[in-house]
Amino acid sequence: MKAASDPAEMSRQDQLSELLRQSPIIPVITIERVEDAVPLAEALVAGGLRLLEITLRTPVAREAAAAIVANVPEAIVGIGTVVSERDLVLASELGAQFALSPGATPDLLDAAAASNLPFMPGIATASELMAALARGFDVVKFFPAVPAGGIATIAALAGPFPQARFCPTGGIGEANASEWLAQPNVIAVGGSWLTPATDVRKGDWPAITDRARRTLAHTSAFHKGLNEVPR
Repeated sequence: MKAASDPAEMSRQDQLSELLRQSPIIPVITIERVEDAVPLAEALVAGGLRLLEITLRTPVAREAAAAIVANVPEAIVGIGTVVSERDLVLASELGAQFALSPGATPDLLDAAAASNLPFMPGIATASELMAALARGFDVVKFFPAVPAGGIATIAALAGPFPQARFCPTGGIGEANASEWLAQPNVIAVGGSWLTPATDVRKGDWPAITDRARRTLAHTSAFHKGLNEVPR
């Protein structure tokens, strides 16, 4: 008999939850130069952060993601800023292990529901969360987290939607990540603060590794959202 954690026996959303349990922090990475991709990913992995969101925001994003998948096997690569069915197909073609979107159109939700790739739609309201839940997505990106009402909003959503788990992104940083992770319905947080453009441009990979280690050390004791999702 296969172990319960075998992906072959897990639903797509259970696979996503299992991935997120491996790290409560997801660096949101926008890569401007392909040559930065591999050393940046290696620096984050060395600091203990294996889950990486590579955003489709630059002309080199596709090539950068492919380079990380091919050369940094310890990294668990997710493709972010997925806003169309084509982006979702691209994420699979690149070898990503999951995909994320800042929002969720009906067409994108339908495409993701038909895909085998674990997917995290973005929501900012109760109605958007209901649409995601109706299609089987109970792990969602809460974006933009701080402008959309912050912790008070996800605390309010916990009442009518106890099955939902959130990955807040947008306004999260080293100073407030622990507060977010202390919420019982937060499974992880995402943010770009771990890879500041100045460090990337300079190639200061040790600084990025140190920041990753420091962030994990500061947040690990606060992570409550690893509890099982109520069914």
